[in-house]
Amino acid sequence: MSATVSDDSVNWTGTGVLHRALTRNRRRLGAGSTLIAAHQLCEVSVPVLIGVIVDRAVATGSVRAILIWIAALAALFIVLTVVYRFGARMLMAAIAAEGHLLRVELSRKILDPLGIDTNYKAGELLSISSTDADETAYLLDYVPRLVGAVVATIACGALLLTIDLPLGLMVLVGVPIVMAALQLTAPLIAARVEHQQAEIGRATALATDLISGHRPLQGIGAQHNAAARYRVASRRSLSATLRAARLESAHAGAAAAAGALAAMAVAVAAAYFAMHGDLTLGELITVIGLAQFLAEPFEVLATLPSSVAEARASANRVATVLAAPTRHSAEPPVPAGGSARGSLTVRDATHAGLDSLSLDVRPGEFVAVLATDPRDATALMDLLSGTRRTEDTGSVVVNGRRIGQLDYGTRRTTMLVEHHHGDLFSGSLIANLAISGADDAAVRRALEASCALDVVALYEDGLDHPVLERGASLSGGQRQRWTLARALAADPDVLVLHDPTTAVDAVTEQSIADGIRGLRSAAGRTTVVLTSSPALLAAADRVVLISAGRVAGEGTHRDLVDRHSGYRELVTR
Repeated sequence: MSATVSDDSVNWTGTGVLHRALTRNRRRLGAGSTLIAAHQLCEVSVPVLIGVIVDRAVATGSVRAILIWIAALAALFIVLTVVYRFGARMLMAAIAAEGHLLRVELSRKILDPLGIDTNYKAGELLSISSTDADETAYLLDYVPRLVGAVVATIACGALLLTIDLPLGLMVLVGVPIVMAALQLTAPLIAARVEHQQAEIGRATALATDLISGHRPLQGIGAQHNAAARYRVASRRSLSATLRAARLESAHAGAAAAAGALAAMAVAVAAAYFAMHGDLTLGELITVIGLAQFLAEPFEVLATLPSSVAEARASANRVATVLAAPTRHSAEPPVPAGGSARGSLTVRDATHAGLDSLSLDVRPGEFVAVLATDPRDATALMDLLSGTRRTEDTGSVVVNGRRIGQLDYGTRRTTMLVEHHHGDLFSGSLIANLAISGADDAAVRRALEASCALDVVALYEDGLDHPVLERGASLSGGQRQRWTLARALAADPDVLVLHDPTTAVDAVTEQSIADGIRGLRSAAGRTTVVLTSSPALLAAADRVVLISAGRVAGEGTHRDLVDRHSGYRELVTR
């Protein structure tokens, strides 16, 4: 089954997500449900066949008849096993495929280049795109079970009608009445399950934030406060889970009791009729067997609404994410204009503290930007990366096109923005570099320019050394050099870096500054570095000083040191 992408124009609801799961898996679902229903019919046939054996073989004493009917019973069990095996395989394939498609669609939505406007935190989005996606897909398990239970109940009732009318009516009339009574709690169960999953998602989000920031928390001695916050969130999650579990347990207990009472009632009635000669011994065995079997579909019918409620609650959360609007409006990609490759222009930037800031970078130029207020640097990074992209916050033009008009497939090769805290992924050192798609020679040059070969030399397995999620197994300086190497290996027309050397020593910082200039200049690429590092400022062709949200001066590092007192104080203090 090929992955299909979600349509952003669809008005997503939890019911819509569940309905689509059923319709796009209808072939496997239909075949699997048919086989599961056949399996249930075979299960119903077992006590019937045993009753027939007693009346027509055991009672007559015919060895030939006993062998024939035992062979028939063996064949029935073979069919029973085969249809269940293939039915279950079809349904599990459908569940796995649906879960995969939902995860792909959620990932696409969450990682949309236009951004996603949602109140969910990263940890909650992770929970929705994994646990909730899987729980939603399990609707494809609940529907066949429901079909099988209904078929089994109807078959039991019909068989009992042929044996004795009151016994059949007890099943065909009594079961629906009891089911209807048990379903009165379904809305309450659904509400509690949805609240439980929301609390679990919030606890997961908080845990994700705390784990990712455990080093800063240790640095400021706030780990105890962080643990206390998580303890409160975990307690809320536990309370919600227990409330839902208590209601579900009470519902399941009532269902089990009702099923047992129904089976007992049928068995007692059958015994009464047998004592009065209305049933043969074989028919009595059949009725007792059917009564005992009836407890299974009865329990499924009684407890399935709770499972469906869980799937619906998960589907509601999935739908909320799929229906979330994008942070920015889409702009149609346009061909490159007449502007030279590698040109970058910022016009009238007013985001955050920027005050109609304008900046022009020529193709192949190495420009360093020093902001007196770090918040101005962050605001400029937001604009350059496309995080903030509205008409009233200014425009960013690369190679003659606004960044919103760049084709998504080539955007990374046109302009790459590497934030100060770059992310590394679990895998290996080389796997994190391979993301750029660079060849071995380009990777080698990038490692040399970023002084990242020192990182490789530390480990016996070199580039194959494993990396934990977010690069947790590396030091701050190692992570910084590796994300820089990845950005350099990508070799974009325009590369924007934000404080790429804050976690390295002065000697390494100077080597990196020379390496960036040498590598990018040799290829004629444009580079913009937002930094306060004297080494990087000195390596740049031009330095732009931003103060109070606007350009306060520009020139070479040496010129600004000589003639601009404010700049001199910033870089020499």
